[in-house]
Amino acid sequence: MSKTPQQNTATDANGVSVIHTQAHTSGLQQVPQLVPVSPGGGGKAVPPSKQGKKNSFVDRNSDEYRQRRERNNMAVKKSRLKSKQKAQDTLQRVTQLKEENERLEAKIKLLTKELSVLKDLFLEHAHSLADNVQPVGTETTTTTPENNAQ
Repeated sequence: MSKTPQQNTATDANGVSVIHTQAHTSGLQQVPQLVPVSPGGGGKAVPPSKQGKKNSFVDRNSDEYRQRRERNNMAVKKSRLKSKQKAQDTLQRVTQLKEENERLEAKIKLLTKELSVLKDLFLEHAHSLADNVQPVGTETTTTTPENNAQ
């Protein structure tokens, strides 16, 4: 039971045919299609939103104008708030990262000191072991009571 959409064709000052379609049963708004008049496509097609902007007079006292201005003002306000919030979030994140960086640098210093202390202890222990161990070629004879008895 769907009806076929009606089409109206009009030509604007730029030589572009604009096809307007109306759908009776769908309830959806149809977007006009731009079709060049000549097959060569000599000029650029102008979207419908830009066609009437130059010559149309805007009545600043009309309800439509006031509604559009109010919607635009709300959109601008929302955009600015969103931008401001994003800047605040970025600043907060920078602060957090700086604090974390300082904590990590302090931890690095602490671990470096600890490594240095442990390295010194290890080297001290290694030197004391080396002093107690005699070279392989030199053996000292020790006398034990068992050897003296014979």
